Amino acid sequence: MHSKFAALLLPVLAVATPLPQTGTEPDPNQITIIDTAYSGNGCPQGSVSTSTSPDRTVITYGFDQFQTYVGPSTVQADHSKNCQLHLNLKYPGGFQYAVVEATYHGWARMDTGVTGQFVTSYYFSQDASKTSTTKTSFSGGGDLLNGQVYTKSDKVETTATVWSPCGTTGILNINNRISLTAKGTAAGELSNDDATVAFTHQLHVAWRQCTPT
Repeated sequence: MHSKFAALLLPVLAVATPLPQTGTEPDPNQITIIDTAYSGNGCPQGSVSTSTSPDRTVITYGFDQFQTYVGPSTVQADHSKNCQLHLNLKYPGGFQYAVVEATYHGWARMDTGVTGQFVTSYYFSQDASKTSTTKTSFSGGGDLLNGQVYTKSDKVETTATVWSPCGTTGILNINNRISLTAKGTAAGELSNDDATVAFTHQLHVAWRQCTPT
């Protein structure tokens, strides 16, 4: 039984590539998570536990079935899983925010000949056509033969940043997909077990004032 640990955070902005901002940034205490939902074959209903902080600025998910497997004894459905998080957020009117960085940890064990991918997409329901996607790839063998915790660090480029709608609410969708392929009888596993989304400090996201259309 391996020790599983995975987390999704919205950490401090990269100083080297700040996003354009105008005016005064809003009080971070005004940001709250109104409610949350999840969907996908990696997180079927009843398989996810959630915990929200008293001030409703941090939510933690625990996944029981967000694992993929490949090998002679597996079936096609084991090879790819996705889980999409839906966060209904309330934030100060007259501002927009953007996700710029996210960090994930998980567990991977792969024979030589196994390839894994972890793809994450960010978009707001109000404008799903504007999506930012990141991808991390894994190659089996070496240190992954016996299994290890991995880290996936996303740094969304300024030109690809997805901004929330102008207003006081917005639904942020974070779609995570993990998948495995293998040559011959090679086997492996790739999982993402916990996710924490935090809006406890204004530096977790970039802010800008809304521009009237």
